[in-house]
Amino acid sequence: MDFTTNFLKSSKLEFQRYKTLGEKSLGQLTFEQIRWQPSVHDNSIALIVKHMVGNMLSRWTNFLKEDGEKSWRHRENEFQAPYENRKELLLAWEEGWNCLFNALDSVNGENFEDPVFIRSEQHTIIEAIHRQLAHYANHVGQIIYLGKMLKGKDWVSPSIAKGKSEEFNKKTFGF
Repeated sequence: MDFTTNFLKSSKLEFQRYKTLGEKSLGQLTFEQIRWQPSVHDNSIALIVKHMVGNMLSRWTNFLKEDGEKSWRHRENEFQAPYENRKELLLAWEEGWNCLFNALDSVNGENFEDPVFIRSEQHTIIEAIHRQLAHYANHVGQIIYLGKMLKGKDWVSPSIAKGKSEEFNKKTFGF
């Protein structure tokens, strides 16, 4: 497998990993919990999702031809008026991730060296992907942390639960 193919495959797997972690977290919470804000100065999970979706749609729509900061994006609105219901939130979540994965599917050996612009700053495709992967991982981590706070002892870790590493290693690796 050549570098381009391997890098894109690996990137898609990592993005999918964070999408799944987010979905496992969202699935444990009531919609009221998803909309809960620690304070008026903090974001709810719903607002974090709204921001992620806005970012994904802006960054990944025509990302090889247009700057990733679109004129139609109104970033400040992403932190106001969260979704009205779970269905609306989940549809938006899917729309954002689908935009990302469709964009990645459009990358190939012929356009892999094309520059990508984000806020007028030139990036390689590798740099743009790393930038967005780090951004989404950060926000999924916030979703997980808020979910864990809200669920307390009833929280089910979307990855290896605290205190379960040895059990995981025994099951997975036999040691």
